[in-house]
Amino acid sequence: MTDLQTHGAFGDLVASTRAELLRLRKWPAFWIVLGTWVLLNLTFAYLFNYLAYTTGSSTRMSNGLPREALLQQMLPAAVPEVFTQGMALFGGALMLVLGALATGSGYGWGSWKTALAQGPSRVSVIGAVVLSLAVTVVALVLVAFVVDTGVAALIAGTQGQSLALPSLGQMLLGIGSGAAILGMWTLVGALIGTAARGPALAVGLGLVWVLVVENLLRGFGAIFSPIRAITDHLPGTAAGSLAGSLRTVSGPATPGVLNVLSRGESLLFLAGYVVLFVAGTVWLIRRRDMV
Repeated sequence: MTDLQTHGAFGDLVASTRAELLRLRKWPAFWIVLGTWVLLNLTFAYLFNYLAYTTGSSTRMSNGLPREALLQQMLPAAVPEVFTQGMALFGGALMLVLGALATGSGYGWGSWKTALAQGPSRVSVIGAVVLSLAVTVVALVLVAFVVDTGVAALIAGTQGQSLALPSLGQMLLGIGSGAAILGMWTLVGALIGTAARGPALAVGLGLVWVLVVENLLRGFGAIFSPIRAITDHLPGTAAGSLAGSLRTVSGPATPGVLNVLSRGESLLFLAGYVVLFVAGTVWLIRRRDMV
């Protein structure tokens, strides 16, 4: 490939990525999904725990933690641990929906046919979708981290507790873990949306897998050991184990948070799934018609 061809392909990718980011920003569903996740994150991580702490009650919403443990979980130093706990299941389900909508709508609206008719290759178009989703995931994780830190600082200030932030290493670990978990689920949705050639079926199939199928398979694996080797390495297991590796408190975990795999194993399998889902999406788009 000549330098001119390389520059042209890179230029197509950059231009397509800008167009895709603009499309996402102008799309109400995009902001609804992201806003819903931020709201759920604050609700489950802080609102329920704060209500349980102030009322002195120990409920299922607070996982039965004593008041002092609840307070420690709401301080700024605990943000890297707390804000990842809901990503394995609820956050992952919402980001799967976003990924399915992003790719499925390319078929349903005919936007990909229009884009390809203007010159960019299929690789540039799907590369732009993947890059735009990656930017979205990283931005969402950073926003959630900042918002959670602000809320935690407010709670710490009103309760006369330490405003000390987590160490830089802990912050990077939390942000990186959150990006890995949400990124993997977003790419699951992108693959399903491409396979289904539309958003509606893809969203339904994806949510059934995240919320029902994986949980049933893990439950079945607990009583039928031959399939445990498979269930212990499913996408949701890897995501839940990575979130679980950041936990520092004992007691019941948030739904979806597991301790099946180590942190290193979880990251390895998540990276493998990311590569697999991106490759599958690219392969489907290159091989099939856009109609």
